Amino acid sequence: MAVVELEGVTIVRSGATLLDSVSWKVEEGERWVVIGPNGAGKTTLLQVVAAQLHPTRGAATILDETLGAVDVFELRPRIGVASAALADRIPRGERVCDVVVSAAYAVMGRWHEEYDESDDDRAHGLMSQLQVDHLGDRTFGTLSEGERKRVQIARAMMTDPELLLLDEPAAGLDLSGREALVTALSDLCEDELAPSTVLVTHHVEEIPRGITHALLLKNGKVVAAGPIERTLTGPLLSATFGVLLDVRHEEGRWSARAAARAVRRPPTRLA
Repeated sequence: MAVVELEGVTIVRSGATLLDSVSWKVEEGERWVVIGPNGAGKTTLLQVVAAQLHPTRGAATILDETLGAVDVFELRPRIGVASAALADRIPRGERVCDVVVSAAYAVMGRWHEEYDESDDDRAHGLMSQLQVDHLGDRTFGTLSEGERKRVQIARAMMTDPELLLLDEPAAGLDLSGREALVTALSDLCEDELAPSTVLVTHHVEEIPRGITHALLLKNGKVVAAGPIERTLTGPLLSATFGVLLDVRHEEGRWSARAAARAVRRPPTRLA
């Protein structure tokens, strides 16, 4: 079953084409990375898949519901999202455990909702899985950027979503924070019970183990899409970023760097 199916999706805003005839399918159980340079349309694509943005042209079917013919307020609770825009809405004085559990009511900031024991157990289990359970009584504003990212992912998983969307989860992290997050995401992506996942990034080093497919975007258009081993190649990634790249895959992790070029030496002058 396809959890995401886009057919010729185009997004035009203020005369600018942000996505250009994008066709893409995500099957149940797949874990995708969407990768491309700044301005490629990655976040716009994720907004469509999150049912937050309707296509200007084309058709978008999310979890077997077609945008424009479904109540998005019923569809969105089935989709878990972690993004910088969402993080900005979390009250900095909110306890971490409440940041996570309040997703059960789709609210930001705990008020007078009543949660049962199963809600608390699920929140604690997710916090443990993302290695932030020891931060439960801390306030969100006191956390490091890496800790906040993992709390956001735990919150996104709280409603047991059928589709999980992660928009540049490692953005702004230092090396240790990035590696801790990638390790947590690897565990999640390798979990057979985890939902279908789409992760957006522009750094291949941030791709966790367990990612099965890749979509390469440039200027709002699809460069390539398919199984990651056949898609995340030097030639295709070079075409995506406009620079000659060497791509490596070692011990489950990806890396890319500018290809070595022959150094031209000036001719030797004869005496």
